[in-house]
Amino acid sequence: MYYIGIDVGGITIKIGIVDKAGNILSKSAIKTENINPDLMIQKVSLEISKLLQSSNLSFDDVKGIGVGCPGAINGKLGVVKYSSNLKWTDFNLKQSLEKYTNKLVRVANDADAAALGEIIFGVAKNYNNVIMLTLGTGVGGGIIIDKKLYEGSNGMVGELGHIIMRANGHACGCGRKGCFEQYASATALIRQTKSAMLKNRDSLMWQGVQGDINNVDGKLSFSCAKLGDKTAIKVVDKYVSYLSEGILDYCNIFRPDAVVLGGGISKEGEFLTEKVVKYLEKYDYGYKGTPKTAILTAGLKNDAGILGAASLVAEEF
Repeated sequence: MYYIGIDVGGITIKIGIVDKAGNILSKSAIKTENINPDLMIQKVSLEISKLLQSSNLSFDDVKGIGVGCPGAINGKLGVVKYSSNLKWTDFNLKQSLEKYTNKLVRVANDADAAALGEIIFGVAKNYNNVIMLTLGTGVGGGIIIDKKLYEGSNGMVGELGHIIMRANGHACGCGRKGCFEQYASATALIRQTKSAMLKNRDSLMWQGVQGDINNVDGKLSFSCAKLGDKTAIKVVDKYVSYLSEGILDYCNIFRPDAVVLGGGISKEGEFLTEKVVKYLEKYDYGYKGTPKTAILTAGLKNDAGILGAASLVAEEF
């Protein structure tokens, strides 16, 4: 029993053959071209054929194909309503890929696929109800209820980065102000780090960027906080407070068994989660006085896209 997982990105499309246990037998990648999306999917289909052939397999050995794609996705229909990265609008990806492969195809937003991947193949496999937050350029999310991806109306649910953290706060690309992702994303952390550095020229963080503030990334404050830099510690603690307040909201709404943190910031591992748990434990309502919610960091790492996509069809069997 094998599945094909496809991770669609703005630069490359990654493809992998995945077995029932979540092992990737083989994988490849092709360049994402700015051409008619149906032609692009035809190229993906040809690449799948090559990958199967090199693994001594055929389409007969494949149970289904899952696709994780950025943007607003109607998961029930398999339609990419709009993806700014890909410049695809109202494209029926499911129909196109099924036409070329004659296999069952499921399509979901990439963050939703990542959430499902963690509960089927990753760190959350022993839990039933999970919220995943991907901390990257923005804050993406996925909701798992009874080990099933919750897709909501038209399959377009899970914009977890767009609850309001602060009324009339920082302007968000979605058109509102004060969204969670404006305080808890990697982009927000970089902004917070720069602001703190400009107020304290003696901070060790200036050495970390060779004196050029344009070199600040999402790792800097955490790296310098571990070295004891007081300014960096304040940045990290403030960031953790924003992230944790959002997590408390989701704990109160969903009472999940676990919250899984993904994206670049999640690579901080226990240094991050221990701080988050310490913050959460201050509050009876949302954490301490309610069923405990495990705070985990994503385990699928570099293969999260492929395994997450494969999990879309793995849950069907």
